[in-house]
Parts: sequence; structure tokens; C-alpha cells
Amino acid sequence: MARLYTSVLTLLLAVPLVKAVVPIYGQCGGINHTGETTCVSGTTCQVLNDWYHQCLPGGSTTPPTTTPTITTKPPTTTQAPPASTGFVKTSGTRFTLNGARYTVVGGNAYWIGLTGLSTSNMNKAFSDIAAAGGTTVRTWGFNEVTSQNGNWFQSWSGSTPTINTGSTGLQNFDNVVAAAKANGIRLIVALTNNWADYGGMDVYVRQIANSNNHDLFYTNAAIQTAFKNYIKTFVSRYVNEPTIMAWELANEPRCRGSTGTSTGTCTPATITNWARSISAYIKSIDNNHLVALGDEGFYNQPNAPTYPYQGGEGIDFDVNLGISTLDFGTFHGHWGQEGNPQAWGKQWIIDHATSQTKAGKPVIIEEFGVTSNQVAVYTDWYNTIVSSGLAGDLIWQAGSHLSTGDTHNDGFAVYPDGPVYPVLRSHATALKNRG
Repeated sequence: MARLYTSVLTLLLAVPLVKAVVPIYGQCGGINHTGETTCVSGTTCQVLNDWYHQCLPGGSTTPPTTTPTITTKPPTTTQAPPASTGFVKTSGTRFTLNGARYTVVGGNAYWIGLTGLSTSNMNKAFSDIAAAGGTTVRTWGFNEVTSQNGNWFQSWSGSTPTINTGSTGLQNFDNVVAAAKANGIRLIVALTNNWADYGGMDVYVRQIANSNNHDLFYTNAAIQTAFKNYIKTFVSRYVNEPTIMAWELANEPRCRGSTGTSTGTCTPATITNWARSISAYIKSIDNNHLVALGDEGFYNQPNAPTYPYQGGEGIDFDVNLGISTLDFGTFHGHWGQEGNPQAWGKQWIIDHATSQTKAGKPVIIEEFGVTSNQVAVYTDWYNTIVSSGLAGDLIWQAGSHLSTGDTHNDGFAVYPDGPVYPVLRSHATALKNRG
């Protein structure tokens, strides 16, 4: 036995030591980093911030593509970023992380994976949000195109879609995830758009059904197959990535979209049935992540005095919140109803907090904003969010001064040197400290 041990030891000593390398998306440097600094072949060590350097893909500018097929088994041929610690879950009307309360507070940065930002600029955008106390960012996980240019996720040739898994597609979204992770941010990712911006539902309808009838998106079988194809490829890539907090079926789903045309048969029940089907499909391939509808929170009360309560847009907030495969509710607030957006928005928040209590699920306001008197209005709304017990909020929208210039400003953007930024920081502290 001793002789065998000696022989094995001699053999091991004769084998040259192989230096370990850092895998793709691993940490390769930064203050207090004591691990390996050499990145695996095909990646380079890039500075995200002083504390975190990361092995990120480099080199190729031609995106490989794949034509998807439906399967309930997650693909194993593409490599996503490594897992963080713990998935965000729900417990009653609260979000939790590893058994403790998780506070959803932050902003929207829909542009972060679509406008060709470098990883350092992605990192700067996320760090600006984190510095204001933000924990969560909502962004787009879609861009439907019929001509490949810039960053895109899905390209259409006739009725045939091709998903971009390359450096201008899902690999670029890997960089978004990595930068969010480096700054302690979780992502809520919408998977299509009710509106024409970045393609959305109407592209599916035009390319597959050769129609401008927006509402076919919710009922046409071939369109549902194509959308599930896209979901399967996108969602499966990040099944084991807790930096993703949640998937949203769409941004602001409604009867009618940018084309303004409708089948004439779309009702709240149409979208409820679609939401039930698509959310169940996501859960069938990814039970780690939360799922939400991504809607604007319209009620279905036909005799109500103001239109967001009357049900004409095809959304029944309370009914949809009861869908078992939707984990939390969302609503938006850009309406400025009754000539007094501050008072109207305050009541809109209170009403959705009431719906939250009735359903026993968390509800967040994930888009809201005014373009005048912002400090006073936001302070009032934030105080109402805290006092009402609403689960969280994401302002529209985050803003940053990047090396390439300022991020998109539609009049709502909140920059670190602007007057609203300190209000956000104070509110984030109050929301986290809420009992």
C-alpha cells in the first residue's frame, strides 16, 4: 500500500501545474480581490468599478443566430452569467430574499441593453441607481426588427423569426445582467411591448397574420407559438440567475396598440385568458423567478367617473391579480387625470394598495412621473406609498451622465445632479425602514 502511494505521489509531482483561469463572467480583479486574474480564452478582464473587474466576452462582432423551436427543456448549449445568491420570492404582500424582506425601489432603464452601451457605461448607470438606494431596475428584454442593425433580440424574415444569441443580442444582455449584479441590482424584464417602440406585439401580428389588428396577438395560435419560442430561448438562458428578479409578460398590455386597429372582440377576459396561459408557460420552464403581467393597473368598473377605472382598455386589475401564476401586481401612473395629477395619483396609489391587501399579493407602481413640480409631487406620492403599505415603486425613469452623453430624457429622467435625486434617496431609506 505504501509503495502504491509513493508511486502515485511521484506521478503527481511529475505533472506540471496548470494555472487556473477565471471563467466567463467571473471576477478577475478589483480592490481586495485575491483570486485569479487571468480570464478564460475569448474573454478579457474589464473594469466595471474599482471593486469589481469581470471576465467578459470580447472579439466577435458578428452575432451568431439561432432559429428557435419549442421545447420544455431549458437549452444547455448557451452559457449565461453565474448565479448570485438567492431568488426574490413573495410572502403575502411582501417580497423576500433569503427569508428577509426585500424592498423593491429604484427605476426604469429600458434603454440599458438596447443602445450599444459599453459595459463600463452600463455599470455607471446601475451605480447611479444604487447610489440613490435603488435595489431594482426594470428594463426591456425585447427588440423586434425586420432589418438587422445595432442591438436587436429577434429579426423577422416574413413569418420566420430568428433570435440573436450573439454579441448584439443575448450576449449583450448577459453584460446587462453582469453589470446589475456588480452593483447589487435585481432586474424586472419585460418580454414584449404593447407599443411600436422596439417592435413589440404588432410586429408579430404583421409578420405572421399579415394584419394590423393588434388584438390578434392575444388569440392567434401561430403568434402564441412564436411568442412562446422567444420566451423559451430568453427565459431559459437565465433560469438559474437570481439577478433577474422577475419576468413581465409585456409592457402595458391592452386591447389595441400603436396601430389603433382592433379585432373588435377584445375584452378584459381576452387579456386575462392570455395572461393566464403565458404566465403558466413561463412557470413551466422557470419556477425560480417571479412573474407579473406588466400592465398599467386599469380597473374594470364601467360606471366609474374616470377612464382608467372604466375597463375600456381591456384590463381588469383585480381579476388579473388573482391569477395563480402571476406573483405580484403592477400599475403605472402617467395620467394626470382631473387636472390635478398629484391628488389623482395619490388616490390611484391608495386604491392599488387596497387591491394588494384584498389579493394578499405584493403590488408595485413601476412607472410614474410628472414633468413639473416634481419635488413636491413625488414627495407626496412617496409618502403615500410608504403609509399605504404598497410593496414598492420604480420611477420613470432613471438618468445618467455617461461617457457617450446623457441617457434618454423624455422630461421625466432623474439625473444624479438633479433636484429629484435626493428625494429618491430619502424615500429609498424610508421604504427600507418601514415596519
